Amino acid sequence: MQKNQYLVTQSTKLRHKKNSYYSRMKKITYSKILDIINLTDSTYLVKLEKNNFEFKAGQYLVLNIPGENIAREYSIYSPENGATIDLLIKEVTDGKLSKELKYMKIGTRVEISGPFGFFVLRDRESVQDNHYTFVATGTGISPFHSMVLSNPQLRCDVIHGIKFDEEAYHATDYPAGSYKACTSKEQGIHYHGRVTHFLKEQKINRDSIYYICGNSSMVNELSGYLELEGVKPENIRTEVFF
Repeated sequence: MQKNQYLVTQSTKLRHKKNSYYSRMKKITYSKILDIINLTDSTYLVKLEKNNFEFKAGQYLVLNIPGENIAREYSIYSPENGATIDLLIKEVTDGKLSKELKYMKIGTRVEISGPFGFFVLRDRESVQDNHYTFVATGTGISPFHSMVLSNPQLRCDVIHGIKFDEEAYHATDYPAGSYKACTSKEQGIHYHGRVTHFLKEQKINRDSIYYICGNSSMVNELSGYLELEGVKPENIRTEVFF
């Protein structure tokens, strides 16, 4: 996922912007593109050579094409113990790197640095004791895909806001019955409408821990609603991209 803006919250009232990654850059390593898989006309999966790159599910890396100095941040889509580093990327009209990556030759060397970010599962030793509700729009599903595959014992619901059914990327990777697609542009397989509308029609689980990732209007609306419904602020954790 390309990130235009990155914020992490422990509650809807406590927020901080991350510093520019240039000011705290970790050592740059090199990786090769192993595969590029088109999922829709504008969304694709890039598989990178993992080497010794380690990360926590929910974190992101910075990717750059050597010599072009066009660095972008992408959430990691693959599990922590995966054989490759997978990135789910949406090609955007003014996104120079997202357009170039889509047509890179297999074997092309790229620069990666990181991992960065605090949008991760806390208290990993007790995740089996908690219930999680993951809410995402578009490619904001990336950190949750990584979290679920990295923690097979996770009890969760995954609510995914998309425009068309074809954007329900790898829906079968989630626990049976946990994934719900909220489709806004067509009559979807699960729910026709926005994720915020879907959740407002459901009984809110006040004991669940909510992770929300996507556009700022959805994140702000849903965070405020959950607080009004009695969810503790410390159990609402968000990542905003634009």
